[in-house]
Amino acid sequence: MSSASRPRRLPYLLVGVLLVLGCTAGGVVVATRAGQQEPVLVLARAVSVGQTLSDRDLREESMLVGSGLGFIPVRARAKVVGRPVAYSLPIGTLLTEKLLGNARIPPAGQAVAAVALKAGQFPLGVQPGNRVTVVVASAGESASSTTSSSSQAWDASVADVRSDSTDQTTVISLQMAQEDARQLAAAPTGQITVVLVHGGGQ
Repeated sequence: MSSASRPRRLPYLLVGVLLVLGCTAGGVVVATRAGQQEPVLVLARAVSVGQTLSDRDLREESMLVGSGLGFIPVRARAKVVGRPVAYSLPIGTLLTEKLLGNARIPPAGQAVAAVALKAGQFPLGVQPGNRVTVVVASAGESASSTTSSSSQAWDASVADVRSDSTDQTTVISLQMAQEDARQLAAAPTGQITVVLVHGGGQ
C-alpha cells in the first residue's frame, strides 16, 4: 500500500473513536438519569383520618425517580395543602394520592391506621383479613420488648399490606377501635410490633 493512501484512513479511525466516546457518554447520561432522585412529600407529624393537611404537616424527602409507587412530588405541595387524609397515618408516611381524599369509612366506632414497619416488626406472610395484636413498647424499650407492663396493645384486623422495595419498608393498614387508631398513629414507628394471633386467618 502506498504512503499516499494512508492519510485517507485517518478520518475513518477518528469517526470510529468518536462513535465509541459518544456511546459511552450516552450510557453515562442514561445511568445518571436512571438513578436520579426527586423530592417528594412526607408527613412531618402523625395525622388522623379525615384531618385536613396544613403546610406544617408536610416535609420533603428524596426518592428515586420511576419507583412506580406514585409518591406526590414537592412541586405539587400547594395542591395537597387543604386536602383531607383518608386514613390515620404515622409521622414519616410517604404521601400518595390513594392516602388523600374522603375518609374510607370503616364501621361505626372503627378507624384505619397505617404503620410503616421494617422486617422483624411483623410476621412474614401477614395479609389483609388477618387478626393481629399491635404492641407499642414504652420509651426506652425495643419493639421486641412486648412483655413490659408499660407497653400498650390493641386488637386490630389487617386492611391492606403494601411493600416498598426501595427502602425495605412494609406499610400495614390496620382497622381498629377509633381511639386506639388515634393513639397508634401518634406512636413512634420503631416501637411498634404487629403480632398475628390465634384465629388470625381471613
